[in-house]
Amino acid sequence: MQNSQTIQQVILSFTENFREHRTDVSGVMLTPDKHLWLGSDETATLERLTWMEANKFAQHKQYRVAYFLNLPASEDEEIDIEGLAYTDYYLWLVGSHSYKRKKPKPDKSDQKNVSRLAKIEIESNRYILGRIPLIDGNLFTSCQHPQDATLQLTSAKLEITQQGNLLMLALANDPHLGAFIQAAIPGKDNGFDIEGLAIYQNKIFLGLRGPVLRGWAIVLEIELQNHSPGLMKLIPISEDNKEYKKHFLWLNGLGIRDLCVDGEDLLILAGPTMDLDGPVQVYRWQNGVNATENLLNYPQLVQEIPYGNRNDHAEGMTLFQDISGVPSLLVVYDSPAETRLIDDRSVTADVFQLN
Repeated sequence: MQNSQTIQQVILSFTENFREHRTDVSGVMLTPDKHLWLGSDETATLERLTWMEANKFAQHKQYRVAYFLNLPASEDEEIDIEGLAYTDYYLWLVGSHSYKRKKPKPDKSDQKNVSRLAKIEIESNRYILGRIPLIDGNLFTSCQHPQDATLQLTSAKLEITQQGNLLMLALANDPHLGAFIQAAIPGKDNGFDIEGLAIYQNKIFLGLRGPVLRGWAIVLEIELQNHSPGLMKLIPISEDNKEYKKHFLWLNGLGIRDLCVDGEDLLILAGPTMDLDGPVQVYRWQNGVNATENLLNYPQLVQEIPYGNRNDHAEGMTLFQDISGVPSLLVVYDSPAETRLIDDRSVTADVFQLN
């Protein structure tokens, strides 16, 4: 296991319109062309930065998700983007799929704040799981596959339903997850909360921050196919003909904050399910992309990630060896410490060696 010493820091420099959201980055993906894609849990946009050498990503460009995918609510409402993945000229994104409890505010009385803690909200944009064609650093609603003229790349999302989307409908009566969904338990209360996304061939892996069941974290595996223009549906993949598989992982009681494919292994960024600072750790699930469903898995702890006192919460990670030249991970933080705020538009991320 590695200690938490970083091998370098990288500066992420945004334009003025993203200044306030550089402190709530929650999803990150480095693509082969050395563009860094980021998502915030407070917006409905995707951010693209470009590697500038000298430990810096800049030339910020912003893309409205609503331009590529039909959102179920106004784009003023956050998607709560928690995971990004890239495969075969598609950028994939996933919202948290979670219920939201109002939090106390310092300018309100105790009575009003206690009342706020009783209010649970459903935000339909959080149920986005979709893909957008990505060619030469730009997103498209539709375009020709660059290596196969007979293929058309199209943006699409998992079909939205009254219950959220088809995945939530499929999980509503699941023996492990259904009770959390039907009881509308918020994500920050160990409720259902997707925070990790990884894709290997046709397999889509969704890492759950919660619920953690008696210390066991859960990864869902699904496969999607085109259903109608702009929409996808689940296909049955489990032994009992269900539209999802479940994998149970022992992460020392932690939930999943992000997933990343490394060969045929799955790297897992793990952190607390509840509103706590740490611990935060990286695990390697060997041959995880080929795992059999409904087994108890014990991934290997490979890296401790530092965390602060009510700040520096690691939220996303992506492989970084294409730039660093050595096996490594880039980790981005929500609620970054003041020392990470280089100026009024930039924030630092950490690079860790990966064994």
